[in-house]
Formats: sequence, C-alpha cells, structure tokens
Amino acid sequence: MDAISAIMTRRSIRTYEAGPVGPEQVETLLRAAMAAPSAGNQQPWRFVVVTERTVLDRLAETSPYAGPLHRAPLAVVVCGETIGERHPGYWVEDCSAAMENLLLAAHALRLGAVWLGYHPDAGRVELVRDVLGLPDSVVPLGIASVGHPAEERPLVDRYREELVHRESW
Repeated sequence: MDAISAIMTRRSIRTYEAGPVGPEQVETLLRAAMAAPSAGNQQPWRFVVVTERTVLDRLAETSPYAGPLHRAPLAVVVCGETIGERHPGYWVEDCSAAMENLLLAAHALRLGAVWLGYHPDAGRVELVRDVLGLPDSVVPLGIASVGHPAEERPLVDRYREELVHRESW
C-alpha cells in the first residue's frame, strides 16, 4: 500500500476479531512511530505495549471512549517524556506525529486501530499513570487500540475547499 492510499483509506476501527497481533507487526508499528519527525530531533516519545487482558481491561475503564480496549488484543500507549525538554511542550506535536505514523502503519499491515485521546484531560492522564505506573515526567498522550479489524468503515472524501485560505485569511 502506498503512502497516499494509506492516508486516504485509513479509518478508526473499534472492533476486532479474536487473535493476537504478532511480535513482528508490533515492532513494525513501533518502528513507524519512531520514524516520526520531532522538534530538534529530540524524540521525546516513550511507548508502553500492553497485551495482557487484565491490563487492557483496566485501561478500558480510564475513559468513557476506551471501550475498544475491552476487545483489542493490543494497546500501544504513546507517552511524552518531559525531563530534559530542549523545546518545552513540543512533545505533544512530536508524539502526535508518532501516533499518526503508528495508525498508518497499522492500516498498511491490514490491522485496525483507533486513537484514544488522553492528554490534556488531567483526570484521564492520572488514571493511565496509575494503571501503568508511569513516572510523573511521562505523560500519556493517547492509546492506540489495535487488532485485526472486525468492521469496515465507509470511505468519505473529507476535502472541503471552504476550509482552505490561500495567501491570506
């Protein structure tokens, strides 16, 4: 699958068939995430890979939108390390780029995935910290719920010319 096809056909998938995501696929997802650009090449991302059912179910209770984790065989928690930031606050953009790369890689591997947002909701961030034992300097940006898709989402052309301004507002 070429990059443009992956971008244009990726959809948020929230239901999954039974079966694990293989270790080679997990490594590919992580490699894709770490290939993202970052401010000053600081690469502040940190990842927690979760496959244990009890932990996935506990994470599913950390947000009203995290229900897909009850059915997912894999979660990748994308976090930002804030200690030693040379570009304070840019970890959010950097980790968002890493998350999007991970989602696109999942689609290219014929996996389904959805981005579950956590930062900047302090309550949700603390719940994930508690479940995973994250240090204070590590902030969970979001969780990618990943599995073999059990649903298809329709393709929709989201381009809207009225949202584009050229040369000035």
